[in-house]
Amino acid sequence: ENEIFITKLIDYMKKDKPYLNPDLSIAALASELNVSSDYLSGILNGKLNRNFFDFVNKYRVEEFKIACKDPKNKNYTIISIAYDCGFNSKATFNRVFKAETGYTPGEYQKLQS
Repeated sequence: ENEIFITKLIDYMKKDKPYLNPDLSIAALASELNVSSDYLSGILNGKLNRNFFDFVNKYRVEEFKIACKDPKNKNYTIISIAYDCGFNSKATFNRVFKAETGYTPGEYQKLQS
């Protein structure tokens, strides 16, 4: 049952991209998936070894990595792309990005060009 839910959760994250909403909460995500916040939290912490914010921000970082390679975004600042990917704080974005990738966003962007 938990494994089926995890598959549903990951499919939902990839297809519907709820993480693009900077105000996404665990309650809202749980509601979208028709489970309780406690159940979702238990799955994230117990099965995926991530808290809610780490889980969501991982998707936001991946979205940023795709977006900053897209030529149509070349005239946008790093932080405006980050906001489009669901981050709502420059400090959080920089900290999370470095933790996930080992690079600052600026270093990563330079590596891509």
